Amino acid sequence: MKSIIQSALQNSHSYTDYRTLVSKLISEGKSTGNEQSADLLHYSELNEVRMKRLEKTLKLDLEVEKALQNLKSKQTWLVISEGWCGDAAQILPIIKLMSDAYENIDLKLVFRDENEELINQFLTNGAKSIPKLLVLDESFNLIKHWGPRPEGAKNLIIEYKANHGIVDEAAKIALQKWYLDDKGISTMKEIVAILQ
Repeated sequence: MKSIIQSALQNSHSYTDYRTLVSKLISEGKSTGNEQSADLLHYSELNEVRMKRLEKTLKLDLEVEKALQNLKSKQTWLVISEGWCGDAAQILPIIKLMSDAYENIDLKLVFRDENEELINQFLTNGAKSIPKLLVLDESFNLIKHWGPRPEGAKNLIIEYKANHGIVDEAAKIALQKWYLDDKGISTMKEIVAILQ
């Protein structure tokens, strides 16, 4: 596992570089990842708008900020993501805000499709669901992992799928509304909980 993580870290991006790369691909009519389609490009464009809004409006919960400042050791937060992923667009700005609150957190991002061996270690019910946050210690050993979405969002999708049999556009709209109403609080608190 450690060698897989270290290999991913060698090909990782800072948050700023990740955002720049995704934006550049969108300007070329492309999305991140192995698959290219009009739908994935459309989702990438929507996510670009969402992330810009969140980067301006998100506020760090005071309890979360205190908990982060009480961390005793240096950590690397490695996030597996893709630009077209709606959950990632909602969660990455939160993780960035949290990592900025504690100087000993080094945030790194990798693309799922470029890190097949890594994502295969963190499947969700057999699927390569993202984003995934891997919390690493100073020696890059895995401490904890979290993702792909907070409990409330996960339950919303599970219930919708049970009632309708599929995750369609209406489910995606309901999920985005859930994220909007939650203001990142659930994600912040769940991530802090795994650090305790």
